[in-house]
Amino acid sequence: MANVVVIGAQWGDEGKGKITDLLSKSADVVVRYQGGVNAGHTVVVKDQTFKLHLIPSGILYPDTECIIGCGTVIDPKVLIQELDQLEALGITTQNLLISETAHVTMPYHRLIDKAAEEQRGNHKIGTTGRGIGPTYADKSERVGVRIVDLMNPEGFREQLAWTIAQKNTILEKLYDLPPLSADEVFEEYMGYADRLRPHVVDSSLKIYDAIRRKRNVLFEGAQGTLLDLDHGTYPYVTSSNPVSGGACVGTGIGPTVIDRVIGVAKAYTTRVGEGPFPTELHEEMGALLCDRGAEFGTTTGRQRRCGWFDAVIGRYAVRINGLDCLAITKLDVLDEMDEIKVCVAYEIDGQRCEDFPSNSRLFAQCKPIYETMPGWKRSTEACRSLDDLPKEALDYLKFLAELMDVPIAIVSLGAKRDQTIIVEDPIHGPKRALLYTNGTPQPANV
Repeated sequence: MANVVVIGAQWGDEGKGKITDLLSKSADVVVRYQGGVNAGHTVVVKDQTFKLHLIPSGILYPDTECIIGCGTVIDPKVLIQELDQLEALGITTQNLLISETAHVTMPYHRLIDKAAEEQRGNHKIGTTGRGIGPTYADKSERVGVRIVDLMNPEGFREQLAWTIAQKNTILEKLYDLPPLSADEVFEEYMGYADRLRPHVVDSSLKIYDAIRRKRNVLFEGAQGTLLDLDHGTYPYVTSSNPVSGGACVGTGIGPTVIDRVIGVAKAYTTRVGEGPFPTELHEEMGALLCDRGAEFGTTTGRQRRCGWFDAVIGRYAVRINGLDCLAITKLDVLDEMDEIKVCVAYEIDGQRCEDFPSNSRLFAQCKPIYETMPGWKRSTEACRSLDDLPKEALDYLKFLAELMDVPIAIVSLGAKRDQTIIVEDPIHGPKRALLYTNGTPQPANV
């Protein structure tokens, strides 16, 4: 039995969807613990591509129970669209459960999100405009709507009348937008409530029961460490906690039941939206990474900013999340490179800095210090074991493992399930894989 948390070790978009999908094969329960429809996971099974925003990746396995935890915020319209799309493709959604205490994204949240971002002008954060931040803000203000509220029509109507009156004042006076009709919103959301009612449960109790019965539980985060509200590159962050600690708060379980934390990182670095990005590449090299990596957001379609691998933020992710091992994705994107650079430290005001600065002003001043490695100039897409990899590619992975002092358990070489090297089972194997000390490989179960 193992309870495992999967997190993004960069700025999100690391390929967590594929890794979660792979690990879900060994999981009995998969739980999404934070974020909303501002996140997106793309999973490719054979020749079919699934784009998920709220529903855990484990839904593609018919015997796996999937839970949307209390730490998420749910746009019921989008969730129902996902349910319909999956069912149309022959994927059963009967095993999907929804936390009754998860908060609900309302129409005014989306309107306020977009209007506020527009007002920021040159100080835009880069929000997706899906209403996620305002939903979490209402949660903190203790005026939010929860799934359980939708299940009580009379109480919801009364709550909505007061809330809409307050939000209409903001919409009209602050953003010069037309008011919403409480009756129309009520009718719309009652339709959603009827559809979702069979899936609504006390999710914390369900998860606790699964753990007591020694079932394998996989906790799935959205976004990435550097977008964490408390530990990311504030203010260019999301509105929740994608780090591993968020799995406890966002599901209602204690930290002592977590057995392992797996980080997912690309073999290079990407970022969507605004904010500092020390290793960002422009012009030809950045365009090449974007093109080969198909770097466009699952949720928004926005082009991702691309850069070399940043081991400083990698070490930070190891520390903040307590990572036991890493999954490195998109190694194949580097196949055509003559040489590959890795940021090993920063220069700040002429001083070398090997640790991630929590001061946002200092981070914006960071200049990358690179070490250069030779490329391998051949395709790795068909590699299925470490022995299949070119020596230069294996050396690159060793170098990353050494820099971050963390083992690598999985190497992904494409979007499909089988384009993967499983160095060691991250759920059932011992806590050691592809770990190198002074350049000497330690034994690992391949």
